[in-house]
Amino acid sequence: MTETHDSLLGGQLHLRQLPRGHRVGTDAILLAASLEMSSGLVLDVGAGVGAVGLALALRAPQIRLGLIERDPELAALARTNCALNGMEARAQVFEADVLSAKTRREAGLGDVRADAILTNPPYLDAASARLSPDPQRRAAHVVEGGLEAWARACAALLAPNGQLVMIHRADCLAEILTACTGRFGGLDILPIHPKAGAIAHRVLVRARLGSRAPLALHPPLILHGEDGKFTPLVEAIHRGQALVPFALR
Repeated sequence: MTETHDSLLGGQLHLRQLPRGHRVGTDAILLAASLEMSSGLVLDVGAGVGAVGLALALRAPQIRLGLIERDPELAALARTNCALNGMEARAQVFEADVLSAKTRREAGLGDVRADAILTNPPYLDAASARLSPDPQRRAAHVVEGGLEAWARACAALLAPNGQLVMIHRADCLAEILTACTGRFGGLDILPIHPKAGAIAHRVLVRARLGSRAPLALHPPLILHGEDGKFTPLVEAIHRGQALVPFALR
């Protein structure tokens, strides 16, 4: 299948992507702009073609990056994108199903303990959702075992007090909180609204492994103004010139 060559973050980030299936969009841009780190190991879990992790690595030249992806074709594109963006020396692609401890070990992740994880988990429940006929889109959108299994796998890859930053559907917030219980604390929750007055459709959630700090609910992020265009802040985030506000807390 012919690949597309796309540029994001105002031309800073170069990506090879497949023309069909899951493609990089606003969720990935916001997730990458939700973590402020100057050093350490960051894992992009469910990395796809690597957009989230590579966007962070461009902004933070001292971090080490691991991209975890189970689909061989997407993992190959992630390796290509590491090279396109000059990241071969500090980025590694792990071809593994993050939900399987066995495949994590076989991929070399058995002893890895990251300082932070960025993740955009599949949004749909296989038991209840209407699934796409496209196999790659279906794999990208369906989480087997629910967010409980995803949070458990992420916790296994984090160092003590390591950060987890996730973007997900707002109507799954209760499931996210349940999945974090007993593993993560100090949750920061930022609702994302398509426009002022609309119901939130996404949430960004940041948490720390083993923390007992209280939950904090942040002011909402509004994506679009009355004219339908991105707000100035969100436009700046898409250009790579600003961070999501709670990244600086």
